[in-house]
Amino acid sequence: MIEDWLAPDPVKGFRITEIRNRKSRHGCYVCVETLKKEGPVSMYFFRHQDGLWRIFPPALERPAMRVTGFSTND
Repeated sequence: MIEDWLAPDPVKGFRITEIRNRKSRHGCYVCVETLKKEGPVSMYFFRHQDGLWRIFPPALERPAMRVTGFSTND
């Protein structure tokens, strides 16, 4: 993904500038930075519940209520 999105210079490579794990309030993500002619370019990658890394944060889990054992056939 880093090569696809940032196309880092093979000689200069890239570096991880920030890491947050699942124990953090904001979930699991990394910030990756590479140097271009124009200057530094960085991008965040977020880990989702299915284990995949994406460039957008996962949806927040919200409280939900469910009713079980209810039947309308009475």
